[in-house]
Amino acid sequence: MSASRRSGTTDELGPDEPGEPGGSDLLAALLDGMDAALCAFDADGVVTHWNREAERILGWTAAEAVGRHGFAGWAVRSADAEEVQARLMSAMHAPGRQVHEFALVTKDGGRVLVRTQSAAVRGPEGKPAGVYCAFSEVHAQIDLERSIALSEALFEDAAWGVVLVDADLRPAVVNAHAARALGVGRTSVLGRPLGELLGQGAEELEAALTHVLAEGAPPAPAEMWVALRTPEGEKRRCWRSGFVRLASPLAEEPVPLGVGWLFQDVTEAKQGEQEAALLRFRTNQLHRAARAAAECENPAEAATVHLDFALAGFADHALVDRVAGAPRADGDADQVRLVRLAATPAGTPGPSLLTGAAGLPVRYEEGHPALQCVQRAGAVRADAGSVPAERAREWALERQWPGDVVHALCAVLRSRGRTLGVVTFLRGAGRSRFERSDSAYAEDVAVRIAAALDLAEAVRERPGEPPQAPPGDRPGQRR
Repeated sequence: MSASRRSGTTDELGPDEPGEPGGSDLLAALLDGMDAALCAFDADGVVTHWNREAERILGWTAAEAVGRHGFAGWAVRSADAEEVQARLMSAMHAPGRQVHEFALVTKDGGRVLVRTQSAAVRGPEGKPAGVYCAFSEVHAQIDLERSIALSEALFEDAAWGVVLVDADLRPAVVNAHAARALGVGRTSVLGRPLGELLGQGAEELEAALTHVLAEGAPPAPAEMWVALRTPEGEKRRCWRSGFVRLASPLAEEPVPLGVGWLFQDVTEAKQGEQEAALLRFRTNQLHRAARAAAECENPAEAATVHLDFALAGFADHALVDRVAGAPRADGDADQVRLVRLAATPAGTPGPSLLTGAAGLPVRYEEGHPALQCVQRAGAVRADAGSVPAERAREWALERQWPGDVVHALCAVLRSRGRTLGVVTFLRGAGRSRFERSDSAYAEDVAVRIAAALDLAEAVRERPGEPPQAPPGDRPGQRR
């Protein structure tokens, strides 16, 4: 335990109060509870205090250290004693604290490099009465400084977001990169629930943070899609996130202080991977559809083969409407009438069915997306918008589409410079709206369907050929 050679040194804490520990006992408890080693010298350089951490580092007990004159002959080599003593005692007449590094000698004869901070101890009249010296092993001090430097660098210069989240799952510290990624200021985000910052993905992120608090850090980073709330609307981002649980080093048992959340924005890379995978899938579908259609005896059935292969992963329903009468030439101002040629079942999933043997026009009202597609000879997209489910159903039924449709894409069927009809792809509420890349794919499919329908028309009109069975009979066999 710590000891004092002169009782007057500790008596300055004040007289003992009844029922309270004495001043010397309180000082001893404070010194022994310190994480740093501490010793003190009086004005003559005699050791007056020595705490437990000093004993742990050097091995000398308080009873062995207190009362010695400086470190000479026991805690430093004789050759270094004079220089060490002079540098320590110089703090008594210098302002502030002084930092030095010494090689001290342990009780068993080893050597320890320590870093010291020393400062003057003032007496009642303000005159120097001695020096106190706090020291620690250099490697421990360097580890501490590295930890502090790492924390400062992460929160100032890191190229990824760093957020410290408290045990209530609210941001406590946010670095500059994370603040920019969240689109808010570093101080305005503090203490706010994550749900106020993220439109989507907040529940998944909070679940991950809760898991880390309870179970510890996951073995690998996690990729999370979130939607940021911005003045222009929600903006989807993909963050590759790592988590570490923060626990207090001062508690006897680990007490979680929160979670360190580090993340990088990998949205562009993930979107590139998704687009490449989608392109490969769609290219394979077009290739497989072409091989299957080549085996169809009836060109009209080949058109439905292309339609069925295109639906996989792309749409929920599809319709093929042909222009009534002769194909429509460019610049034709006649009213457009469309006859249903093929459609997917509106109820249960299944292959497309050839219909329209009666040749009756579909009851499309003026301004219908399919009619616009034929008139413009280009793709047309349509959406129900953000409306209640009942209103969306009315929107679909008014356009002669299944009631669960909320997104539509019409692509024109063109062959030999003429418009043969239109193919319509339909999506339900569980899918996203059609994008420009979807329009390009739909146009590729439409080119193949149009070629098959044009061939079917040419075969029917060729003289001397046996008549083809009506589309509803589907004479061809798919192999």
